[in-house]
Amino acid sequence: MEILKKHKYFVLTLVFFGVLYALISLVNHYFFRTYALDLGAYNNALFDYVHFQLNDSTVFKETSENLLADHFDIYLILFAPLSLIFGTYTLLIVQIVFLLFGGAGVYAYFKSSEKTAPIALMAAVFFYSFFGVFGAVANDYHSNVIAASLIPWFFYLVRYKKILASSFLLLLLILSKENISLWLVFVCLGLGIEYRKDVYRRNYLLIASVFSGICFVIITSVLMPALANNNQYPHFHYSYLGNSSSEALIHLITHPVESISMLFTNHNNSLGGDFVKMELHVLLLFSGLLFLIKKPHYLLMLVPIYFQKLFHDNYSMWGIGGQYSIEFAPILAIGIFMVVAEFKKQNLIKPIGVIIVCLAIGSTFRTMDNTVYFTNKSQIRFYQKSHYQRDYNVAEVHQELSKIPADAVVSAQSSFLPHLSLRDNIYQFPMIKDAEYIIYSEMENTYPLKDEEFIALTNKLKDASEWQVLYDAEVIILKRGIN
Repeated sequence: MEILKKHKYFVLTLVFFGVLYALISLVNHYFFRTYALDLGAYNNALFDYVHFQLNDSTVFKETSENLLADHFDIYLILFAPLSLIFGTYTLLIVQIVFLLFGGAGVYAYFKSSEKTAPIALMAAVFFYSFFGVFGAVANDYHSNVIAASLIPWFFYLVRYKKILASSFLLLLLILSKENISLWLVFVCLGLGIEYRKDVYRRNYLLIASVFSGICFVIITSVLMPALANNNQYPHFHYSYLGNSSSEALIHLITHPVESISMLFTNHNNSLGGDFVKMELHVLLLFSGLLFLIKKPHYLLMLVPIYFQKLFHDNYSMWGIGGQYSIEFAPILAIGIFMVVAEFKKQNLIKPIGVIIVCLAIGSTFRTMDNTVYFTNKSQIRFYQKSHYQRDYNVAEVHQELSKIPADAVVSAQSSFLPHLSLRDNIYQFPMIKDAEYIIYSEMENTYPLKDEEFIALTNKLKDASEWQVLYDAEVIILKRGIN
């Protein structure tokens, strides 16, 4: 109780953002705004892992392939037992808990020093309210969100020379997703510069950086290709830079001016890609990025995040949406407020901190209101009625879905699949294969089919003697009959 009293304002902050995140993420799931990719596929992996079997990716692939070949995500194995308690909400709850834990790491990092303690709460609020955090909460579950939430604790452990604990955490971070190990190369280098006068910590961080780099190469060049059907790493989507990581590195070195310009331009002339990158830059500047000029080693930590976003072939990666900006959150929260804490004029520290937090909150609301790149506003606008309703009877649909046997093979449209994915076999519609049930709705996004293709297929299925209509409203449930 004494600890709660001492940190009561942080506890209230924790509760406030916990409720806010739940109102976004859990409400989205209930109202069918989570999808086959990625929550459905990951939920299906939880089922497989808790039953001591590997996941075969058949949720979204015609041919079976180890899910670790798509993303080297060991966290799903660790979280799998929780699905026995929390069901299809498991990963969303886990993500919220870790985000709150990440903010607690920011708070602990600043609170543990007398010099920085006065701005600890502001730094935590900045982390919690950053637009990249809200974007991640509004869009399913992703393990890089968990990794980003652990980064403040890595900073904390290194700061207090808890080398054994920080090494364990480093390994845990590497196991989150294949690209995180590359990020850690730069995080450790940046921290090595921060502690350059401390030989022990500096050398440790340099070793950690090299180790992370080796792990990145092993995971992406050896392990994942070995698990893939085509023996290749599947996520090198940077064709403008070359056909491989080595070619990309050579291009960056030999064409520095062109490479820098790519950070600001629609480099592959994507339709709809104009100004998407600029929007990201503007919101990061409004969120306080310029303060890091005083501590450029924090900018170094962001280099791979900028590159993996802004050089990508898909322009949806360039912007502010989804989970693709979450890695900025811990670096900005700690870096910016470390700069503020070192102001010589002490009377400016709190006012400047408040202004930064307000600008960050404003930037977040900007992502909820009007964006260059299209975002589904009903997913993230927790303050509007439309977030808490759909155009069909959601409760009734949940009741009908609950009648589908747990061992039945299912083909479900993307938005329904996560709710049915804790089973051995389930496919994203229009994959049907040996499915015994099909669930779809014209009121949901018809991806990966075009609207006319979707209507033609569903009309054909509904009229086929092979399929019996179990539920016929805005959502359709078909059951395979006996010929």
